[in-house]
Amino acid sequence: MLAALVAAPAGAAAQSPLTPVPGLNDLFALGQGMGDTPAMAPVARRAEPPLEPAPQVPCGPGSRPEPGVQGRVPAGTGANGLWCNVTLLAHQGTSGGFKVLRYVDAQGHECAFYDTALLFPTNAINVAGPSIGVAVLDMSDPTHPVQTDTLSTLPMISPHESLNLNARRGLLAAVNGNPSTYPGDVSVYDVHADCRHPVLDATGPFARLGHESGFTPDGKTFYATATAYTAITAIDVSDPTNPHSVWQGNIFSHGMSLSDDGNRAYIADPVNRGLMILDTSQIQAHKPDPQTREVARLTWNSVSIPQNAIPFTENGHPYLLEFDEYNASTLNPSGNPDAVGAARIIDIADETQPRVIANIRLAVDQPAEHHAASGDPGTGDPAQGYAAHYCNIPSRVDPKIVACSFIASGLRLFDVSNLLAPKEIGYFVSPTSDNTENGYNGSDFAMSQPTIIPERHEIWYSDGGSGFYAVRVAASVWPKAGGSSAGSSPGAGRAPARRCGLRRLTFRLHRTRSGPITRVRVYVGRRLVIDRRGRNLRRVTVSLTGPARQRIRIKTYDRRGLNRTSTRIVKRCAKKRPRTRGRRRRR
Repeated sequence: MLAALVAAPAGAAAQSPLTPVPGLNDLFALGQGMGDTPAMAPVARRAEPPLEPAPQVPCGPGSRPEPGVQGRVPAGTGANGLWCNVTLLAHQGTSGGFKVLRYVDAQGHECAFYDTALLFPTNAINVAGPSIGVAVLDMSDPTHPVQTDTLSTLPMISPHESLNLNARRGLLAAVNGNPSTYPGDVSVYDVHADCRHPVLDATGPFARLGHESGFTPDGKTFYATATAYTAITAIDVSDPTNPHSVWQGNIFSHGMSLSDDGNRAYIADPVNRGLMILDTSQIQAHKPDPQTREVARLTWNSVSIPQNAIPFTENGHPYLLEFDEYNASTLNPSGNPDAVGAARIIDIADETQPRVIANIRLAVDQPAEHHAASGDPGTGDPAQGYAAHYCNIPSRVDPKIVACSFIASGLRLFDVSNLLAPKEIGYFVSPTSDNTENGYNGSDFAMSQPTIIPERHEIWYSDGGSGFYAVRVAASVWPKAGGSSAGSSPGAGRAPARRCGLRRLTFRLHRTRSGPITRVRVYVGRRLVIDRRGRNLRRVTVSLTGPARQRIRIKTYDRRGLNRTSTRIVKRCAKKRPRTRGRRRRR
């Protein structure tokens, strides 16, 4: 959330009247501007799919559907809640924040962690009861959450959007933050032994400033981002009892996610309004005085305030799930208040030329419908209303479902089995009420990043004005591995095609008489899965799931434009050599 951020000119160093808390990290704040300043890559805008809402599957038995437009909750219609294809399992607490995280410890205890403050100290004087710090829940029975602890160091009292978990090492961390930025006090907890009672490993001024964060998958580097300033701090937590800064970057970053190897950061830039891909390999390699490099930048037609971007692969092909918060006028008085950013899928097979391939949004996020709903509860606050805030996926490998908090539209669920055509399969709008967080306007305030438990079809999230929720999604709409939702699949009622396990095939790319291969495009059926460029491409690896028999087309190009196409019929369950036929032509 960036309600108090003031945008600076693109590429300029931000200046701010913020006065750091004395004694906290004065040297880090005064030293802003020192550190690594990579050359800014040009901001690209590429062809995009039409800006259309995701189609909805029908609501099944037991649902209480919305009264009209997808995502709209007119005054008085949500008092008892609205839901489609989900069942409420549990509700706990009276307020929520920006993250809901899940962890299973070494003893098998299942826990949830969630921050309880949209804005500190507002939550501390909540008339529904004060809620301070990060709540720790024992989720051994998801229908009866039990709060076992509260984390109350300064960063846990006001983490803003920075609460982060590394499941590999069992580390929970946060940096002090607010809607703009706070001095960067950081806390690191160990949850590995007993997640019900986290143990504080360290707390101190390890970052310049704070708002959001990132964690490398190996759990050895925690990144604190400042959002309103050109300030990112990389903190080495290899020894979590002795965190220390290893890199200061003069870069605008809202949220950020790291690649599986830690060598790339996917940064949501709220000032330059788009995605930035950053080479962090020297930080990951623990080199002295590490330097970074901007790989690429991308913006899009409906951009509002980029929030974060999560990397994932589908059949081995790399993508990002990117999501924006609010609308184009939240930080820019001249922006269109009906231009809602929402979410999108970005193809990064060629990381130097990322491109949007699909949008994830609701009908009420469309300009005309958004304008028509401008008098609904919650729409008068520029930091609320009908818009997206956070999304998540259950896995970075072949995820089939996306869960998002859409603020006044509640929790929304999307089937992304077909990445080019996401569809909404369910939603949950918690009972609306007047509370401190929503300004007593009777609206939802769903801001948290949900967590997804695919083996039980559960989603956990929090609403800023009413607390933590656990819901279960109907099996009839839950996406099947490698296919569409069962309830809406075109093949429903017929025996499924025979399937077998993942198979990876590597093909050698042969030079032409004109020279090496500089581009390769791979199609599985009619779907483009790889589009890669380089100076001398020699091999391409294709990961296959789905039907046992598939058709692969490999198109290669040399520097003169010579185009060669090879077609292969692959039987994934057999070891027979693929049948190949090829042809060559000029473009």
